[in-house]
Amino acid sequence: MDQRKRRQARYVAASVEKTLGALPVVADYCRRLDLAGIIDRAAPIRELADLTHGQVIETLIANRLTSPAPLVRVSDWAREWAVADVFGVDPDLLNDDRIGRALDAIAPQLDHIIGSVGAQAISTFGIDVSRLHWDMTSVSLYGAYEQTEDDYPAPKFGHPKDRRVDLKQIQAGLAVTGDGGIPVFHRAYDGGAGEVTQVVGAMTALRKMSAPRDFLLIGDSKLVSYTNVSAMIASGAEFIAPASKNYVPADVLGALDLNSATVVDYTAERDTAKPAAERGTWRVIEDTMALTGKRKKDPVHTLRRVFVHSTARATAAATARVKKLDRATGDLDRLTRGLGSRHYPDEKAVTARITAIRSARRVSAYLQTQAGTDPDTGKPTLAWSFDQAALDTEAATDGWYALLTNLGPATADASEVLIRYKGQEVVERRYSTVKGPLAVAPMFLKNNRRITALVTVICLALLIFCLIERQVRQAIAPAVTLDGLYVGRPAKPTGRLIFEALARLRMIPATPDQPAGIPHPPPLLEQLLELLDVDPTRPR
Repeated sequence: MDQRKRRQARYVAASVEKTLGALPVVADYCRRLDLAGIIDRAAPIRELADLTHGQVIETLIANRLTSPAPLVRVSDWAREWAVADVFGVDPDLLNDDRIGRALDAIAPQLDHIIGSVGAQAISTFGIDVSRLHWDMTSVSLYGAYEQTEDDYPAPKFGHPKDRRVDLKQIQAGLAVTGDGGIPVFHRAYDGGAGEVTQVVGAMTALRKMSAPRDFLLIGDSKLVSYTNVSAMIASGAEFIAPASKNYVPADVLGALDLNSATVVDYTAERDTAKPAAERGTWRVIEDTMALTGKRKKDPVHTLRRVFVHSTARATAAATARVKKLDRATGDLDRLTRGLGSRHYPDEKAVTARITAIRSARRVSAYLQTQAGTDPDTGKPTLAWSFDQAALDTEAATDGWYALLTNLGPATADASEVLIRYKGQEVVERRYSTVKGPLAVAPMFLKNNRRITALVTVICLALLIFCLIERQVRQAIAPAVTLDGLYVGRPAKPTGRLIFEALARLRMIPATPDQPAGIPHPPPLLEQLLELLDVDPTRPR
């Protein structure tokens, strides 16, 4: 073949090439989780149907993981990607109506699907569920959703994490393992549901899924209420959660003696590269606290109360206080200079501005002011100062917070309680993954039934995302970085970096004359596929 014909051959091959990306990896993990099988057994279809609901949901999960964008024109994505070759699904069948029917079909079976997939992940991948971290977040929604189905969470206005107070929201709770941060359980809730009232239901579902194993449940301050603690103690569950001001007021924290606290042998990951003198330190001291119910006959629960002091928190609190005092001082100085002007012509206008400054700069606890009117000139007057005693009282609490737990001292001393709690940030990272690499922005769907089902699709995609990250990290251990993963440099494998690397895989579809082929991947991709134990040349 001459040079011109060789160029033409390369052009023809390139023109039919499709993106393969992480599709073989996603398909393999769906198979290991028996995802389509679990869905199809829970929501069967007629034998004559072209696609099962399980097949549709698997392709939606692949879409979320490989091309996170608004959920429209999925069939176009499937044509551009090698979906037909990997999943055996005709892209033309993935129209909006078919996707909607799949979401409608799985919605009544979500509890069974979530529990079954979670249990399958635990057993198949050997996930340690002895420590689980629980938290809730919100997903904003476009649309009014005035008519909702009673059996599914209702979109409502609330306190959205993305601060889109103009949009209704749905909430989602997520439980992730201390082992790799794997989201083994999730559930959708009404947009206006209170976080504290969802704990018992989630804890009950987690205990059923993890049985016969015991587990430690870790959450934020919403985990602690008399009802929640009573339910956890009755079920034999152990917990750790920070105490809100309702249980540990500021004066209790301010009275603590730092010198009597014990130094904890712990270094935050962000500080590992710093010199020892620049790293944050933690100290702990503990006592007990009685948690009482509203009724006299309610049993009293005695909980361990572990007080924690963080130098990083103390520094941050002091810095924040200096900034807000400086800003309040600037506002008050400008107000003083403007007394009697058209902006502040009288005492009423001055008082209104002081109220605004108190609120905006959050200095109400220690700002003392006296506004009046000069009897000679008729102009407003102002005297102000900061209450040093109030500032000192607040400064005494800097760096302190309290953890409540029913763990016995023989199981975990005060230092170990803190170390176990420090893993809570993993669930926050998983929510950032949902709204980052998985790109879940404000959603619009036909009804709240489909919204609830789509939340599960997104969380199942997150499950696979995290399992892939965990397997790569385990496979390279004790090393913690992988060569070439980040701009040619070693980097700690994260799901985002792994999927970005895999996105470079391509496939040349089969023709009547030759089978499908995959151009030889670069060394990094070969290594990732080997670590994940996936052969992309063998589609499902």
